[in-house]
Amino acid sequence: MSERSLIGAFEQLFAQRGERNLDWIGDDCAVVRSKPYCVTSVDSIVDGIHFRLSNERVTVADVGHKALAVALSDLAAMAAEPGEAYISLGVPSDLSESDVLSLAASVEALAKETGVTVAGGDLVRSSTLFCSVTVVGWSDDAEQLIGRGGARVGDGVFVSGPLGGAAAGLALLEGAAGGELDRKLGEALICAQLRPQPRFDCARELRSAGAGALIDLSDGLATDAGEIATRSSVTLEIELAAIPLAAGVGQIAAELGRDAAQFAASGGEDFELCACLPEAAAAQIDGLIRVGSVLDGPGEVRFIGLGGEQVELHGYEHRIGEDPSASAS
Repeated sequence: MSERSLIGAFEQLFAQRGERNLDWIGDDCAVVRSKPYCVTSVDSIVDGIHFRLSNERVTVADVGHKALAVALSDLAAMAAEPGEAYISLGVPSDLSESDVLSLAASVEALAKETGVTVAGGDLVRSSTLFCSVTVVGWSDDAEQLIGRGGARVGDGVFVSGPLGGAAAGLALLEGAAGGELDRKLGEALICAQLRPQPRFDCARELRSAGAGALIDLSDGLATDAGEIATRSSVTLEIELAAIPLAAGVGQIAAELGRDAAQFAASGGEDFELCACLPEAAAAQIDGLIRVGSVLDGPGEVRFIGLGGEQVELHGYEHRIGEDPSASAS
Protein backbone atom coordinates (compact mmCIF):
# COMPACT_ATOMS: atom_id res chain seq x y z
CA MET A 1 0.00 0.00 0.00
CA SER A 2 1.46 3.36 -1.05
CA GLU A 3 0.54 6.54 0.82
CA ARG A 4 0.85 8.53 -2.40
CA SER A 5 -1.47 6.21 -4.34
CA LEU A 6 -4.04 6.31 -1.53
CA ILE A 7 -3.96 10.10 -1.40
CA GLY A 8 -4.51 10.13 -5.16
CA ALA A 9 -7.47 7.81 -4.71
CA PHE A 10 -8.85 10.05 -1.97
CA GLU A 11 -8.70 13.06 -4.30
CA GLN A 12 -10.91 11.14 -6.73
CA LEU A 13 -13.23 9.86 -4.00
CA PHE A 14 -13.88 12.93 -1.87
CA ALA A 15 -15.84 15.85 -3.29
CA GLN A 16 -15.67 19.55 -2.47
CA ARG A 17 -18.97 21.08 -1.37
CA GLY A 18 -19.87 24.74 -1.29
CA GLU A 19 -17.66 27.72 -2.05
CA ARG A 20 -15.50 27.79 1.07
CA ASN A 21 -12.76 25.40 -0.06
CA LEU A 22 -10.02 27.10 -2.07
CA ASP A 23 -7.39 24.37 -1.68
CA TRP A 24 -7.65 20.94 -0.11
CA ILE A 25 -6.37 17.33 -0.45
CA GLY A 26 -3.06 17.12 -2.32
CA ASP A 27 -1.50 20.28 -0.95
CA ASP A 28 0.29 20.83 2.36
CA CYS A 29 -2.70 22.58 3.91
CA ALA A 30 -6.36 23.13 3.23
CA VAL A 31 -7.37 26.70 2.49
CA VAL A 32 -10.91 27.54 3.55
CA ARG A 33 -12.86 30.77 3.26
CA SER A 34 -14.19 31.37 6.78
CA LYS A 35 -17.35 32.74 8.30
CA PRO A 36 -17.22 35.01 11.35
CA TYR A 37 -17.30 32.15 13.86
CA CYS A 38 -15.51 28.81 13.66
CA VAL A 39 -16.69 25.82 15.72
CA THR A 40 -14.21 22.94 16.02
CA SER A 41 -14.25 19.48 17.60
CA VAL A 42 -11.97 16.44 17.58
CA ASP A 43 -12.97 12.79 18.13
CA SER A 44 -11.04 9.54 17.82
CA ILE A 45 -12.13 5.93 17.65
CA VAL A 46 -9.74 3.03 18.17
CA ASP A 47 -9.99 -0.68 17.47
CA GLY A 48 -10.48 -2.61 20.71
CA ILE A 49 -11.92 0.42 22.50
CA HIS A 50 -14.72 1.88 20.40
CA PHE A 51 -15.18 -1.04 17.99
CA ARG A 52 -13.79 -4.49 17.37
CA LEU A 53 -12.92 -5.45 13.81
CA SER A 54 -12.47 -9.00 15.14
CA ASN A 55 -16.27 -9.10 15.38
CA GLU A 56 -17.47 -10.43 12.03
CA ARG A 57 -20.47 -8.09 12.08
CA VAL A 58 -18.29 -4.97 12.23
CA THR A 59 -16.83 -3.69 8.94
CA VAL A 60 -14.27 -1.04 8.10
CA ALA A 61 -17.11 0.87 6.42
CA ASP A 62 -18.89 0.97 9.79
CA VAL A 63 -15.72 2.39 11.31
CA GLY A 64 -15.51 5.18 8.75
CA HIS A 65 -19.14 6.15 9.17
CA LYS A 66 -19.04 6.15 12.95
CA ALA A 67 -15.77 8.09 13.14
CA LEU A 68 -17.23 10.98 11.16
CA ALA A 69 -20.71 10.72 12.70
CA VAL A 70 -19.59 11.04 16.33
CA ALA A 71 -17.43 14.06 15.48
CA LEU A 72 -20.19 15.76 13.50
CA SER A 73 -22.61 15.12 16.35
CA ASP A 74 -20.59 17.60 18.43
CA LEU A 75 -21.28 20.29 15.83
CA ALA A 76 -24.98 19.43 15.89
CA ALA A 77 -24.86 19.72 19.68
CA MET A 78 -23.81 23.37 19.27
CA ALA A 79 -26.31 24.00 16.44
CA ALA A 80 -23.40 24.91 14.14
CA GLU A 81 -23.54 24.48 10.40
CA PRO A 82 -21.21 21.65 9.29
CA GLY A 83 -18.30 22.62 7.09
CA GLU A 84 -15.10 20.59 6.78
CA ALA A 85 -13.65 17.37 8.17
CA TYR A 86 -10.00 16.36 8.50
CA ILE A 87 -9.26 12.65 8.90
CA SER A 88 -6.15 11.11 10.49
CA LEU A 89 -6.06 7.39 9.85
CA GLY A 90 -3.77 4.83 11.46
CA VAL A 91 -3.53 1.77 9.22
CA PRO A 92 -2.30 -1.63 10.50
CA SER A 93 -0.44 -4.03 8.21
CA ASP A 94 -3.33 -6.48 7.96
CA LEU A 95 -5.61 -3.87 6.38
CA SER A 96 -5.67 -3.93 2.58
CA GLU A 97 -5.85 -0.97 0.21
CA SER A 98 -9.42 -1.94 -0.65
CA ASP A 99 -10.25 -1.90 3.08
CA VAL A 100 -8.88 1.64 3.43
CA LEU A 101 -10.84 2.80 0.39
CA SER A 102 -14.00 1.15 1.75
CA LEU A 103 -13.56 3.08 4.99
CA ALA A 104 -12.98 6.31 3.05
CA ALA A 105 -16.02 5.71 0.84
CA SER A 106 -18.17 5.36 3.95
CA VAL A 107 -16.79 8.64 5.30
CA GLU A 108 -17.56 10.34 1.98
CA ALA A 109 -21.11 8.96 1.90
CA LEU A 110 -21.91 10.58 5.26
CA ALA A 111 -20.02 13.72 4.28
CA LYS A 112 -22.23 14.04 1.20
CA GLU A 113 -25.36 13.43 3.25
CA THR A 114 -24.46 16.17 5.73
CA GLY A 115 -22.95 18.69 3.27
CA VAL A 116 -19.40 18.28 4.59
CA THR A 117 -16.14 18.49 2.62
CA VAL A 118 -13.36 16.09 3.66
CA ALA A 119 -10.64 18.68 3.17
CA GLY A 120 -7.52 16.85 4.30
CA GLY A 121 -5.90 14.67 6.92
CA ASP A 122 -3.05 12.27 7.49
CA LEU A 123 -2.16 8.62 6.90
CA VAL A 124 0.18 6.74 9.22
CA ARG A 125 1.22 3.16 9.83
CA SER A 126 -0.14 1.85 13.12
CA SER A 127 -0.31 -1.39 15.08
CA THR A 128 -4.04 -0.75 15.60
CA LEU A 129 -6.66 0.78 13.33
CA PHE A 130 -7.67 4.21 14.54
CA CYS A 131 -9.49 7.12 12.98
CA SER A 132 -9.19 10.62 14.41
CA VAL A 133 -11.54 13.23 12.97
CA THR A 134 -11.40 16.99 13.31
CA VAL A 135 -14.60 18.70 12.21
CA VAL A 136 -15.11 22.40 11.63
CA GLY A 137 -18.49 24.10 11.69
CA TRP A 138 -19.47 27.69 11.06
CA SER A 139 -21.85 30.34 12.26
CA ASP A 140 -22.54 33.91 11.18
CA ASP A 141 -23.74 34.80 14.68
CA ALA A 142 -22.22 33.56 17.93
CA GLU A 143 -25.59 34.07 19.61
CA GLN A 144 -27.00 31.31 17.39
CA LEU A 145 -24.64 28.71 18.87
CA ILE A 146 -26.10 26.72 21.76
CA GLY A 147 -23.92 25.59 24.66
CA ARG A 148 -24.66 23.59 27.78
CA GLY A 149 -24.98 26.52 30.16
CA GLY A 150 -28.28 28.15 29.19
CA ALA A 151 -30.95 25.97 30.81
CA ARG A 152 -33.49 28.10 32.65
CA VAL A 153 -35.77 27.28 35.57
CA GLY A 154 -39.17 26.43 34.10
CA ASP A 155 -37.78 24.93 30.88
CA GLY A 156 -38.67 21.42 29.90
CA VAL A 157 -36.01 18.78 29.27
CA PHE A 158 -36.46 17.15 25.86
CA VAL A 159 -34.77 14.44 23.80
CA SER A 160 -34.83 14.27 20.02
CA GLY A 161 -35.62 10.55 19.68
CA PRO A 162 -35.75 7.11 21.29
CA LEU A 163 -32.88 5.99 23.49
CA GLY A 164 -31.15 2.74 24.34
CA GLY A 165 -30.78 1.46 20.80
CA ALA A 166 -26.98 1.74 20.67
CA ALA A 167 -26.50 0.04 24.05
CA ALA A 168 -28.85 -2.75 23.00
CA GLY A 169 -26.98 -3.06 19.71
CA LEU A 170 -23.72 -3.43 21.61
CA ALA A 171 -25.24 -6.22 23.71
CA LEU A 172 -26.24 -7.98 20.48
CA LEU A 173 -22.78 -7.58 18.96
CA GLU A 174 -21.19 -9.03 22.07
CA GLY A 175 -23.68 -11.93 22.18
CA ALA A 176 -24.84 -10.92 25.65
CA ALA A 177 -28.54 -10.86 24.70
CA GLY A 178 -30.97 -10.97 21.81
CA GLY A 179 -31.22 -14.67 21.06
CA GLU A 180 -35.01 -14.46 20.65
CA LEU A 181 -35.18 -10.97 19.16
CA ASP A 182 -36.81 -10.45 15.76
CA ARG A 183 -34.08 -10.27 13.11
CA LYS A 184 -35.11 -6.89 11.70
CA LEU A 185 -35.27 -5.38 15.17
CA GLY A 186 -31.82 -6.76 15.91
CA GLU A 187 -30.39 -5.31 12.70
CA ALA A 188 -31.86 -1.91 13.55
CA LEU A 189 -30.28 -1.97 17.01
CA ILE A 190 -26.89 -2.97 15.65
CA CYS A 191 -27.20 -0.17 13.09
CA ALA A 192 -27.89 2.26 15.95
CA GLN A 193 -24.58 1.20 17.49
CA LEU A 194 -22.48 1.14 14.33
CA ARG A 195 -24.12 3.82 12.16
CA PRO A 196 -25.32 6.73 14.34
CA GLN A 197 -26.66 9.85 12.64
CA PRO A 198 -25.75 13.40 13.71
CA ARG A 199 -29.01 15.28 14.32
CA PHE A 200 -28.43 18.49 12.37
CA ASP A 201 -32.08 18.50 11.32
CA CYS A 202 -33.32 18.81 14.88
CA ALA A 203 -30.47 21.11 15.95
CA ARG A 204 -31.48 23.70 13.36
CA GLU A 205 -35.05 23.64 14.60
CA LEU A 206 -33.91 23.93 18.21
CA ARG A 207 -31.78 26.92 17.26
CA SER A 208 -34.77 28.59 15.60
CA ALA A 209 -36.95 27.81 18.62
CA GLY A 210 -34.49 29.47 21.00
CA ALA A 211 -33.27 26.45 22.96
CA GLY A 212 -31.15 27.55 25.90
CA ALA A 213 -29.03 24.43 26.40
CA LEU A 214 -28.09 21.54 24.15
CA ILE A 215 -25.92 18.43 24.26
CA ASP A 216 -25.61 15.23 22.25
CA LEU A 217 -26.16 11.96 24.10
CA SER A 218 -22.81 10.27 23.60
CA ASP A 219 -22.24 9.03 27.15
CA GLY A 220 -25.87 8.46 28.12
CA LEU A 221 -28.61 10.75 29.40
CA ALA A 222 -27.51 9.99 32.97
CA THR A 223 -24.11 11.56 32.31
CA ASP A 224 -24.84 14.13 29.62
CA ALA A 225 -27.87 15.71 31.30
CA GLY A 226 -25.59 16.22 34.26
CA GLU A 227 -23.30 18.33 32.07
CA ILE A 228 -26.19 20.69 31.33
CA ALA A 229 -27.17 20.80 35.01
CA THR A 230 -23.63 21.61 36.14
CA ARG A 231 -22.95 24.21 33.46
CA SER A 232 -26.33 25.88 33.95
CA SER A 233 -26.31 25.68 37.78
CA VAL A 234 -29.79 24.16 37.85
CA THR A 235 -31.38 20.84 38.74
CA LEU A 236 -32.74 18.64 35.95
CA GLU A 237 -35.49 16.33 37.16
CA ILE A 238 -36.12 13.49 34.72
CA GLU A 239 -38.97 10.98 34.85
CA LEU A 240 -37.76 7.50 33.98
CA ALA A 241 -41.22 6.56 32.71
CA ALA A 242 -41.05 9.41 30.16
CA ILE A 243 -37.84 8.22 28.49
CA PRO A 244 -38.66 6.97 24.96
CA LEU A 245 -37.24 3.53 24.21
CA ALA A 246 -36.01 2.33 20.83
CA ALA A 247 -37.88 -0.72 19.58
CA GLY A 248 -36.42 -3.91 21.05
CA VAL A 249 -34.67 -2.22 23.97
CA GLY A 250 -37.20 -3.52 26.48
CA GLN A 251 -36.54 -7.12 25.45
CA ILE A 252 -32.76 -6.72 25.51
CA ALA A 253 -32.87 -5.02 28.91
CA ALA A 254 -35.06 -7.79 30.31
CA GLU A 255 -32.60 -10.44 29.09
CA LEU A 256 -29.81 -8.55 30.83
CA GLY A 257 -31.82 -8.28 34.03
CA ARG A 258 -32.02 -4.48 33.73
CA ASP A 259 -34.83 -1.99 34.03
CA ALA A 260 -35.41 -0.80 30.45
CA ALA A 261 -35.59 2.94 31.18
CA GLN A 262 -32.52 2.85 33.40
CA PHE A 263 -30.68 0.86 30.73
CA ALA A 264 -31.63 3.43 28.06
CA ALA A 265 -30.65 6.38 30.25
CA SER A 266 -27.21 5.03 31.10
CA GLY A 267 -26.20 3.18 27.91
CA GLY A 268 -24.78 5.97 25.76
CA GLU A 269 -23.87 6.34 22.08
CA ASP A 270 -27.39 7.13 20.87
CA PHE A 271 -26.23 10.57 19.67
CA GLU A 272 -29.72 11.98 19.98
CA LEU A 273 -29.92 15.53 21.34
CA CYS A 274 -30.98 16.62 24.81
CA ALA A 275 -32.28 20.17 24.95
CA CYS A 276 -33.76 22.56 27.49
CA LEU A 277 -36.35 25.06 26.29
CA PRO A 278 -39.89 26.24 27.13
CA GLU A 279 -42.78 23.90 26.37
CA ALA A 280 -44.38 26.35 23.93
CA ALA A 281 -41.17 26.62 21.90
CA ALA A 282 -40.67 22.85 21.92
CA ALA A 283 -44.16 22.36 20.52
CA GLN A 284 -42.92 23.86 17.24
CA ILE A 285 -40.57 20.90 16.70
CA ASP A 286 -41.84 17.52 15.57
CA GLY A 287 -40.41 14.51 17.34
CA LEU A 288 -39.21 16.14 20.55
CA ILE A 289 -40.13 14.12 23.64
CA ARG A 290 -40.37 15.77 27.05
CA VAL A 291 -38.59 13.74 29.73
CA GLY A 292 -38.37 16.22 32.58
CA SER A 293 -38.13 19.75 33.92
CA VAL A 294 -35.52 22.32 34.88
CA LEU A 295 -35.82 23.28 38.54
CA ASP A 296 -34.11 25.71 40.87
CA GLY A 297 -31.48 23.83 42.81
CA PRO A 298 -27.89 22.58 42.77
CA GLY A 299 -26.27 21.54 39.50
CA GLU A 300 -27.40 17.93 39.42
CA VAL A 301 -29.75 15.45 37.73
CA ARG A 302 -32.48 13.63 39.61
CA PHE A 303 -34.03 10.55 38.03
CA ILE A 304 -37.49 9.82 39.38
CA GLY A 305 -38.92 6.29 39.33
CA LEU A 306 -42.53 5.15 38.94
CA GLY A 307 -43.19 5.36 42.66
CA GLY A 308 -41.74 8.85 42.98
CA GLU A 309 -38.47 7.58 44.41
CA GLN A 310 -35.15 9.04 43.32
CA VAL A 311 -32.96 6.60 41.36
CA GLU A 312 -29.20 7.00 41.17
CA LEU A 313 -27.89 6.45 37.63
CA HIS A 314 -24.54 6.80 35.94
CA GLY A 315 -23.74 6.85 32.24
CA TYR A 316 -20.46 6.00 30.56
CA GLU A 317 -17.38 7.69 32.01
CA HIS A 318 -14.08 7.79 30.12
CA ARG A 319 -11.21 6.52 32.25
CA ILE A 320 -7.85 7.01 30.57
CA GLY A 321 -5.43 4.12 31.05
CA GLU A 322 -7.92 1.47 32.20
CA ASP A 323 -8.72 -1.79 30.42
CA PRO A 324 -11.21 -0.68 27.75
CA SER A 325 -12.48 -4.11 26.73
CA ALA A 326 -15.90 -3.78 28.33
CA SER A 327 -16.77 -0.68 26.33
CA ALA A 328 -15.74 -1.83 22.86
CA SER A 329 -18.15 -3.03 20.21
